Amino acid sequence: PPQGYGIKVISTLPFKRGGVTEPVAFRGPMLHKMLDQFLCDVWWGDLDFLLIDLPPGTGDVAISTAHLVPSSEVIVVTSGHEAAAEVAVRAGVLAHHLNQRVVGVIENLSGLACPHCGEVIDVFGMGAGNELAKQLSEATQTEISVLGTIPIDPNVRKAGDSGVPIMIADPNSVSAKAIMAIAEKLASTPRGLLGKSLSVSPV
Repeated sequence: PPQGYGIKVISTLPFKRGGVTEPVAFRGPMLHKMLDQFLCDVWWGDLDFLLIDLPPGTGDVAISTAHLVPSSEVIVVTSGHEAAAEVAVRAGVLAHHLNQRVVGVIENLSGLACPHCGEVIDVFGMGAGNELAKQLSEATQTEISVLGTIPIDPNVRKAGDSGVPIMIADPNSVSAKAIMAIAEKLASTPRGLLGKSLSVSPV
């Protein structure tokens, strides 16, 4: 797969004959097959982590991922918005029902620091990550913690649009430090896929 900054990436872009504006309207068996191809037909080589960015909710792709990678673990991401937190709770509970371990919770878009006075503005709500972790802990009867919070930062968007991650473009920014702190916590997680078989068969 193509690489950027040492990270291998595969996406649905090759399936879009009409370009980036064309949606990928896959569901059910087609979606399952696409995910199967990403896992089996792509030569990933040796990986430290394999991260799969899933759409919000409890749809087909979440269920297919749990089936194809039964040893996978889940990071639940939410914003401070109440509706987003409710969707995130359902996603975490589904993962638990599918025998996936919920590693932790990340609260994204958590406050915006005023560029003039530094006061933190509560745009989408703050503190939802703690409440979400509490609800998931009760629902799964396991201790689930908040891995970190990431503030709203226009520079993250600018860095992404330019193709340079914020951790490289501005490593001393609050958002970059927050992301790095989360990455360090994940890197210390003892479990992994090393030596585990997947429920997929290369053709």
